[in-house]
Amino acid sequence: MSDKQQKTTHFGFQTVDEGEKAGMVHGVFSRVASKYDVMNDLMSVGIHRIWKDAMMDWLAPRRGQRLLDVAGGTGDVAFRFLGRAPEAEATVCDMTEGMLIEGQKRAEAEDMADRLTWIVGDAMALPFADDSFDVYTISFGIRNVTRIPDALRDAYRVLRPGGRLMVLEFSQIPNAAMQWAYDRYSFNVIPVMGQIVANDRDSYQYLVESIRKFPAQDVFADMIRDAGFDQVKYRNLSMGIAALHSGWKI
Repeated sequence: MSDKQQKTTHFGFQTVDEGEKAGMVHGVFSRVASKYDVMNDLMSVGIHRIWKDAMMDWLAPRRGQRLLDVAGGTGDVAFRFLGRAPEAEATVCDMTEGMLIEGQKRAEAEDMADRLTWIVGDAMALPFADDSFDVYTISFGIRNVTRIPDALRDAYRVLRPGGRLMVLEFSQIPNAAMQWAYDRYSFNVIPVMGQIVANDRDSYQYLVESIRKFPAQDVFADMIRDAGFDQVKYRNLSMGIAALHSGWKI
């Protein structure tokens, strides 16, 4: 592999210099922050809420645990976690300050303020000490990371022994005909919806493309194992439109 190839990555269907991707992703989420929650409901017809509840069901939060929710945006996952785990604490870490600001405006943020921290940070170089958290979650964020293996290794680093990683991400539908139909919806409807609701077609075009660039379920499971995690498993949601991956730091 040439030096040039080693220093490039994808931004949706574009090939870009590796050093540029984080800034481009930051730009996308800065632009859509104020409409992010509304668009999530519209794009998924509210199903993202069911997926996040399924994540919590499998995770089974426990009293007193310490959660790190990376790419946590407006706090959806952290709020759910704290709602199920008395005396637990959650840190929401996101590279885009605008997303965190929107999250802090939500009513749940005020209600849970004494157990909730908001931090700007990079998933590939988290601003936390080793062995700091019991649970690490990342929802619809890992595909936007420049170097996914680096993010997974840093997830392993900040988890305590016995800690758990859980990733919720869009994935690949095993049935080719259904994947074709979903692609038609994604590429023809979602960018138009982004233009109408958020006045930003390009950002939602990128988000759709980024889903297609993300590894299939088995491939991503192997990436999690390569980062050091054990007992790696996954569950498809909505026939594989999304998937949950789980791994443990033993």
